Amino acid sequence: MKQIRLKKVALNMQQMGIEQLIVSDPLSIFYLTDIYLDPGKRLFALLIKSDASATLFLNRLFPIKEQPGLTTLYHSDGDDAVAMLAEHLADSVLGVDKTWPANFLLKLMEKRHALRPVIGSQAVDNARRYKDAEEIGLMRKASALNDAVMAKAISALKDGITERELAGIISNLHVEHGADSAQSQLVCYGVGSCEPHHEPGFAAVSKGDNVLLDIFAPVNRYWCDMTRTVFYKSASKEQLKVYDAVKSANLAGIAAVRPGATMASIDYAARKVIEEAGYGKFFTHRLGHGIGLDVHEPPDCSSVSEAIAEPGMCFSIEPGIYLPDMWGVRIEDLVVVTEDGVEVFNSYTKEPQIIG
Repeated sequence: MKQIRLKKVALNMQQMGIEQLIVSDPLSIFYLTDIYLDPGKRLFALLIKSDASATLFLNRLFPIKEQPGLTTLYHSDGDDAVAMLAEHLADSVLGVDKTWPANFLLKLMEKRHALRPVIGSQAVDNARRYKDAEEIGLMRKASALNDAVMAKAISALKDGITERELAGIISNLHVEHGADSAQSQLVCYGVGSCEPHHEPGFAAVSKGDNVLLDIFAPVNRYWCDMTRTVFYKSASKEQLKVYDAVKSANLAGIAAVRPGATMASIDYAARKVIEEAGYGKFFTHRLGHGIGLDVHEPPDCSSVSEAIAEPGMCFSIEPGIYLPDMWGVRIEDLVVVTEDGVEVFNSYTKEPQIIG
C-alpha cells in the first residue's frame, strides 16, 4: 500500500467533507496499491475512510498478495458483492468514483437508503496530479523510449509507405522497446496533417508532404506522448515559416512554466507567438494536457484553466498551426514543473528536418 499517497487522498477527503470514498478506476487503485487488474463487469472497489484506512473488494478470480495497511475482502461470482460492500459503509456522505458503473451504485442505494452519494474522484485526482519522485523517474524513462521510437519512425519514411503502414511500424517499435502495449498512433501526411486528430489512412507519403507524427504508449503504466513534424524531400518557404512559428511557440510555452504560473498564462505565452506570426486563428486547441497513468488527465493547460503550476505536475506543451485543406505543424514535448522551473522529458530534435 502506498501510504503517503493514501494519506494525501484521505486529507483531500477531509477537506471535501467526505468520510468514505469508493475508488473503482483500476488505474487509481493501482496508484494507491500497486495492484492492477481488469475486473471486467465484476465489482472491484477500494473503500477508503477519512482516517486513511483502506479495504479492497475483489473477486476470488483475482487473488493478490496481502499488503500491510490494506484489508482484502473477496467475493465469488454467486455472492452479492454489493451487499458485502454495503456492510462496511456508514449512513453518511459517500464519495464515488466518476467511473463507477451505475448498476453498482443503484444497487447500493437500494440497500442503504440513508447514503448520500457524491462524486468524490477529485480526492484521488488531486493527489495524482502531483507526481512523486518514483513517478517522475518512470515518466523520464517512458519519454526516453518515445524519443528512440520517434527517431526510428522518421528513418522509416520512404516512397510509397502509407500512413497506416507507418503507424503499424511505430506501434511495433513501442512494444519492441519495452512499452506495455501497442497503441493506434497518429500519422498524418500532407492534407491529413491539417486535422489535429487525423486517423491514419491509406495515403502514401509524397514529395513536399508535411509528416506529422503524434506517438504515445504506456510504459510501466505511465504514458509518454510526443509530436514532431518533418518534411518529406522538400519544404516551401511557408512550410518552414509555419514550422518556425510553432517551434518558437513550443519554446515560449516551456519557458513560461514555473511554480506559481497559471496554466492560462502558459497557454498565452505560446499562443501569443503564433498570433504575432499571423496564424492565431489556425491554432485551434488548448496548449496541453496533464499526463501520467492516463494519457489525458488533470491539469488542463488552456486559456480557460484556473490551475496553477506546482512542482510535480506533468503536462504536454503542444502548439500547432493547421491550414485548412493544406497541411499542419505540431510540436509536442512533455514537461514536469520543478521546484525552480521546468524539466523537459523529451530530447529528440525540434530543428526542421527534410527527410529523403
